Amino acid sequence: MPPVAVVIPAYNEADRIADTVKAARTLPGVDVVVVVDDGSADRTWQAALDAGARALRYGKNRGKGMAMAVGAVEVSQIDRRQPADGPRHLLFLDADLGATAACAGPLIAPVAAGEADVTIAAFASRVKLGGHGFVVRLSGGGIRRATGWAPAQPLNGQRCLSRAAFEAARPLARGFGVETAMTIDLARKGMRILEVEVEMAHRATGTDLGAQLHRARQFAEVGLALATRLG
Repeated sequence: MPPVAVVIPAYNEADRIADTVKAARTLPGVDVVVVVDDGSADRTWQAALDAGARALRYGKNRGKGMAMAVGAVEVSQIDRRQPADGPRHLLFLDADLGATAACAGPLIAPVAAGEADVTIAAFASRVKLGGHGFVVRLSGGGIRRATGWAPAQPLNGQRCLSRAAFEAARPLARGFGVETAMTIDLARKGMRILEVEVEMAHRATGTDLGAQLHRARQFAEVGLALATRLG
């Protein structure tokens, strides 16, 4: 059975990335953790490196989709240098999970067993967020319209994919549209997608200007992904 590579896109997460990396390294089957620092202004890259990750970075923020793609390319290079029993499965985790990243094991099991091509986390406990759910409703409604399926948490970034499923999802959509686009593209290609409940949690988001601008960017990038796929 192929081992699993964890890919973590990160932006200004110096306070949490070390805990996330350390927790991810304890997951069953995981033999490598790759962090892609997406142009952070803090010590995210160094903290990830110190925690035992293979840490990559670039100077300009290029968006979540690009960071995920860069991380997957790094895993492909590791596969060539360190062959395993087939290409490594890819487990994508967000950088702010902290110690709860250790609870991602149930996402790996169905893919490793060949029972699913893709698993998507459904958090058992919801953290109170500062927004009004506009982006979630936009994503969920778009996925339902495109595929007929209504995921419980359409924007959840905790996902395990077989390498074949990841290749089928390429090219990845821009920025925060990546999860919405990935779900639609893989469902349309007949990939087996399974939502799995896990005991994981993000940091709570705020209501300040920075948080509102972040959600506006999410809305725009999810909307772009949907416009490309729905016309």
